[in-house]
Amino acid sequence: MSELTIPDRVLFFPVTAFDAAVLRPAGRVPVVAGAGGPLGHALDCARATQKLGADGLLVLPPHLVGAPQAGLVAYVERVAAASDLPVIVYHRGNARFTPASVAGLLQNPRVAGLKDGAGDVAVAQQFVLEAGRSGRDVLLFNGLLTAELSQAAYTAIGVPLYSSAAFAMLPEMAVAFFAAHRAGDVVRQRALLDGFSSPLIALRDETPGFAVSLVKAGVRLQGMPVGPVHAPLTDPSPEQVQRLARIVERGRELVA
Repeated sequence: MSELTIPDRVLFFPVTAFDAAVLRPAGRVPVVAGAGGPLGHALDCARATQKLGADGLLVLPPHLVGAPQAGLVAYVERVAAASDLPVIVYHRGNARFTPASVAGLLQNPRVAGLKDGAGDVAVAQQFVLEAGRSGRDVLLFNGLLTAELSQAAYTAIGVPLYSSAAFAMLPEMAVAFFAAHRAGDVVRQRALLDGFSSPLIALRDETPGFAVSLVKAGVRLQGMPVGPVHAPLTDPSPEQVQRLARIVERGRELVA
């Protein structure tokens, strides 16, 4: 496929992705779409995904642009105003918010939650406190890479939710860990972390960008026709794919 223009991407990618993500679940589970990058593109994504049936938006950072707190807040406010969807703010990369900025954003009823991808537990604790002061039922997520490894710490400070990249390539593992975590089964959690998550992280950390590349490779191992990553990311080598396959197989054994 040739490179697409930004308007083409707004039309093409949501339609193809939402055929599976929105139409097939048919309302059984909420679907949260991403909107980020240049402001105009983010606004287009917000409007398009609402028309296609999304239930919410994850506001991603404005790529390659450093900005003061007032600018980051204004960016989120503009994206939130572009549709009627509730938004979750992604705190990561070049979009790191202060507790004061989060407090201000939570005054906007369209802002439904915050996802922390920075990993500063002390700052995350301050976000929890600001959510409590808001008087609202704010959704707080651990958005770190391979979040299972850090979720015990996040739960302890009041962040009970997390996103799992493992769910895309080995959903039974993600479900098993979530069940063990909710049940407080520490022995089971440690077994899953030791046998699956820890070796996956070791492989991931060999190459920048493998947080994305390994997930796509893992999905391909399940027989799904997923394409390669785009430059500047790189796909794993054949040897790394073999190691990933062994990790996935070990994960299956652990949850069998």
